[in-house]
Amino acid sequence: MDKTCILIVDDNPEIREIINVLLGGEGFEVSEAENGAQALTLIEQQDFDLIILDIMMPGPNGYQTCRKIRELSNAPILFLSARTKESDKTLGFSSGGDDYLAKPFSYNELISRSKALIRRYQVYKGKNESGNQSINSTSVNPTADPIASTSNASDSRHRILLFHDLEINQTVREVHKNGQLLDLTETEYSMLELLVANRHQTFSAQRLFESVWQEPYYYGANNTVTVHIRNLRSKVEDNPGNPELIKTVWGKGYRCD
Repeated sequence: MDKTCILIVDDNPEIREIINVLLGGEGFEVSEAENGAQALTLIEQQDFDLIILDIMMPGPNGYQTCRKIRELSNAPILFLSARTKESDKTLGFSSGGDDYLAKPFSYNELISRSKALIRRYQVYKGKNESGNQSINSTSVNPTADPIASTSNASDSRHRILLFHDLEINQTVREVHKNGQLLDLTETEYSMLELLVANRHQTFSAQRLFESVWQEPYYYGANNTVTVHIRNLRSKVEDNPGNPELIKTVWGKGYRCD
């Protein structure tokens, strides 16, 4: 079995050492970078299952580095920062991040968030990691709406969901809109696939979070879901301000019809 690899990007050597000890003690292989440029060099040379990224760094900051990483890798990105305003979190998610943990952080929370992101990434990438082959009962059900699902004529091995002008390839986890490939993060793809595969079902923020993030719901997760829905709409909707694909059911959640 391949080793699970994590990259820590932080200009503070003490923080890198703490995280290295914590996650190394959990059996992960940990690499370190002290700035964004060094991180990009490592990502070009090696595949990582998780990238833990500081925001305030000399040279390219975390947001800028995250955008560059997304050109190279779909690995989940966990922002780690003392900047805790809602606008900071929104910017982090819109840059391509998957989760956000504020400094100072709980060691247990860092470990649990890291494991959840890695587990979801490895399951969706089809890695044969023990204990991570099943997705909980609220996750994607590809047969929930037979009308939305069809085979790809060019390759019967591909599972395709057709929804309005979207073509969702579940095998390679890609989405095309009117023939154009959309640049979705892993989290955005997972949310869209879940909603489309379970059309006409309303998903509360809690159910969405627990299904997509694969971890228990916590206070503040509503904001995380809201930001990701907004980012997803900006990529799949013709008019994100008046969404037709991902609808809000006021007081209940979100659904695709």
